[in-house]
Parts: sequence; C-alpha cells; structure tokens
Amino acid sequence: MAAKDLPELWSRYKDEGDIEARDELILHYAGLVKYIAARLFPNLSSHQVELDELISYGIEGLIDAVHRFDPKRKVKFETYALARIKGAIIDGLRAMDWIPVSLRHKAKELEKAYCLLEHRLGRAATDEEMACELGMSIPEFQNLLKEVNLATIIYLEDLIPGDEGDKNKRIADVIKDERAEDGLELIEFEESKRLLAEAIALLPEKERTVVTLYYYEGLTLKEIGEVLGLSESRISQLHTKAILRLRGRLGKKKNDVF
Repeated sequence: MAAKDLPELWSRYKDEGDIEARDELILHYAGLVKYIAARLFPNLSSHQVELDELISYGIEGLIDAVHRFDPKRKVKFETYALARIKGAIIDGLRAMDWIPVSLRHKAKELEKAYCLLEHRLGRAATDEEMACELGMSIPEFQNLLKEVNLATIIYLEDLIPGDEGDKNKRIADVIKDERAEDGLELIEFEESKRLLAEAIALLPEKERTVVTLYYYEGLTLKEIGEVLGLSESRISQLHTKAILRLRGRLGKKKNDVF
C-alpha cells in the first residue's frame, strides 16, 4: 500500500466507520507487531514463551491503537502504535504470570536496596557497594542481576508514576488532545516526564547510554553491544541495573511529589 493512500483510509475509517478501511490499516501496520515481538523474544525464548504468542498479544495492541488513534493529533501513528503494541505484549505476559513470585520479590528487594543506598550515598551505587549492602560477593550479586533480568522487561512509559492505587501512566495514553485539555492532568503528566528525565540523567554513563539506545533509538541489546564494544550479556546487565535504579528512584519521588 502506498503512503499516499493512508490518509484516505484513515478518513474512511474514522469519519465513515468503514470496517474494510480499518482492516487494511491493520494489515498495513502489521509489520510493527513483528518488529516489537522479535525484539522481545530473545530474552523470553528460554521460558516457554512462543513468538506466535507475542505476536498475538501485539496484534491486539495494534487493533486497539488503530481504534483509538486520532489522525488529527500531531503525532505519527507509528509512534503511538509502538507503545501500545509493546504494552499489549507485556500485559499479555503479565496475565500469563510467567515470572515466578519469588523472582518478582527479588527484583523488588533490589529496587529498594538501590533506592536506599543511593539516597544515602547521594549518587549511583557501584556493584561493589551494592554487593556489600546485600551481604553478597560480587559474583553472587552479578548472578542475582542476571536472574532478575526477566523481571525488568518493560517499556519506558511504564516507569511514569500514576496516582496512588492506579496503574502507571503511558505516554501514548496521555498524548495531548488539542481539542480538550485538562490543566491538572497536563501538569501531572509534565511533572512525571520531568521526574523520569531527571532519574535517567542520574544514571551512570553506560547505563544511561543503554537506556537511550534501547528505548529511544530502537537498537537491540546485541546492536548496543556492538556500538559500545561490550558483550550482549554485559549490555543486558547494564539494562537491568538501569531499570532497577529508575524504578527505585521514581517510586520514592512519586511518594515525595504526588
């Protein structure tokens, strides 16, 4: 399908309710689902998760994105859809409860340890300091990071704190609507983005680079390793530590601010 045909399809679906136009849009953008599923699958393939399952969840996200998307907003559909597709896949995995409770508990304890130690130090904690805090050797701590890696598979919008008792907000769900602004909601959203930006800025340089390349540039862990001259397993470890730090800091800031 040519790009020039897309505005007509969006118009037919959104203005006239043409279901055939909707189906053509879904087929046209189906490649986005395969792209996201292929990026997530290498980290999950050893845990009895099939690629087809990820694609199935992703298709649900794509359908929802097509349904909810407003072409009149000043945002590309691909940008909007990628967040919803990844979110649908991860929500599907969560519903499967594929991560053991014990592993979730370990990840949560690591988040708390990072938060407490870094608050005490006033800077990012090193592996040696974290191992000492947890009463572990460096190899034991690194093995723990590897173990909880799967519990840190998220999409970055997941880290934006929601209100107490609510799910975390997704940027794609609160994109500014030019036709109807809610002043309080907009202020909270901007504050959430500011907190996330500050938390990322405080990450050690390599972890910050991994987060930027993975979430904003769309590189895979293997590609990031090639850029930085590090192994894929080392990049995975840096990613895990970055997410644990971000979750701990944002959780604390959410309580302080909101």
